[in-house]
Amino acid sequence: MDEVLFYDTLRQGLWAAVIISTPILVVALLVGVLIGLFQALTSVQEMTLTFVPKLAAIAAVFWATMGFMTETLVTFFTDQLIPLIAGV
Repeated sequence: MDEVLFYDTLRQGLWAAVIISTPILVVALLVGVLIGLFQALTSVQEMTLTFVPKLAAIAAVFWATMGFMTETLVTFFTDQLIPLIAGV
């Protein structure tokens, strides 16, 4: 395997990881900002207030986007990695 093929496959794998993780990271960011704003407005500084809603939102988004994530990974494997392994 030459360097160009290796780095191109690595780049595509990293891009697939970015695409897969974007929905969860965006929801975690939005929930964190909303909870932080709520805490700043009410002066409530409870650690579980930030952790539990963010965890629940992440779990809900993960459950809702599992099909998209699986489809993206399967597409990457079938289009990129399996042909490399098989030598096609």
